[in-house]
Amino acid sequence: MIVGMWNKSVILTYIGMAAAVFGICISASGADLKYAVICLIIAGVADLFDGSVARKIKRTEEEKSFGIQIDSLVDVVSFIALPIAIFTAAGMDKLYHMAIFAAFALCGVARLGYFNVITADTEKAVKHYIGLPVTYCALIFSIVFLARCFVKPEVFTIIMTVSVAVVSLLEILKVKVVKPRGAAYVFFGAAAIALLGVYLFAV
Repeated sequence: MIVGMWNKSVILTYIGMAAAVFGICISASGADLKYAVICLIIAGVADLFDGSVARKIKRTEEEKSFGIQIDSLVDVVSFIALPIAIFTAAGMDKLYHMAIFAAFALCGVARLGYFNVITADTEKAVKHYIGLPVTYCALIFSIVFLARCFVKPEVFTIIMTVSVAVVSLLEILKVKVVKPRGAAYVFFGAAAIALLGVYLFAV
């Protein structure tokens, strides 16, 4: 018998992680990085809707708790490990880049751990996030990465380095970020489709 929850309530979460793993492999293989960024976008879309899908499915308390934990674990792969793999493959491989990536990873896991603690202590629906959710990296980095098509490599490296540093800081600052709901899902979904179109047909 195997451990873990293998049901439809977590299928989107697992799909997102699979996309992230593909993205990491693409980054390491030397293939066109636009496909790795596409994997990042797919992981972001999966994360955007996995909670909504799970809530529509009848689950035990154990399955709900498992879903919360597995979501954060997958986020580490999708929105911390994958971006770092993409950035490194894009030429951000100096020692100071590694230091910034370490800080980025630390801020990300601290943010995820904090969110899990806060949500575990309340049964109320979360209306605001405290700190920038790591999942926003999918949207932010996929947009900023487009600069690679328009500026010189050294300028691109500066832009991405600053972006990673700023995102890291925002993840741990006590700033309120409204949780997406209703029309926001449509907006983010449309933005993801638009970005996929750009990377598939214009980049």
